[in-house]
Amino acid sequence: MMDVRLEEASREQKPVLERLAQLYMYDFSEFAGGDVSEAGLFEYMARLGDYWTERERGPFLVRVDGKIAGFVLVASHSALRQPGKVNWVAEFFVMRKYRRRGVGRAVAIQVFDRFPGKWEVAEMRENVAAQAFWRKVIGEYTGGDFAETVLDDESWHGPVQSFDNSRKARAQ
Repeated sequence: MMDVRLEEASREQKPVLERLAQLYMYDFSEFAGGDVSEAGLFEYMARLGDYWTERERGPFLVRVDGKIAGFVLVASHSALRQPGKVNWVAEFFVMRKYRRRGVGRAVAIQVFDRFPGKWEVAEMRENVAAQAFWRKVIGEYTGGDFAETVLDDESWHGPVQSFDNSRKARAQ
């Protein structure tokens, strides 16, 4: 049995997240395009530092059996324009070695449990594997009590799952 943990990333761990983001962007280049710079790096996450300075953001490292296995960035945002605070999975990355082993599911549940309230999770239209993953995980987590909206506007292009886990958090 693997020990899967979500830990808040310290400011000193920002370079770790920056390096993991290179792997993440490499994976995403299949869907989002994107090229490396002349320095051989994906230019992304210019505002990564905001995750340590803005209250509505949270940077997390994923660990499996004590080893770094990915990261999650949570923000307050609503592509669906819901009123009030809405938790948003801004970025979610599990290294390939740990995929299809229950790590992503365990991490997603830990993230949701950490932030009770309204949630939105969005996937790019082209990323069919991510859509299947999130539909399954959110469906299991909510007992099927979630909505999915497909957007094609300035806020997002693709499906967005939304749910509220406030009652679930109080029941625990």
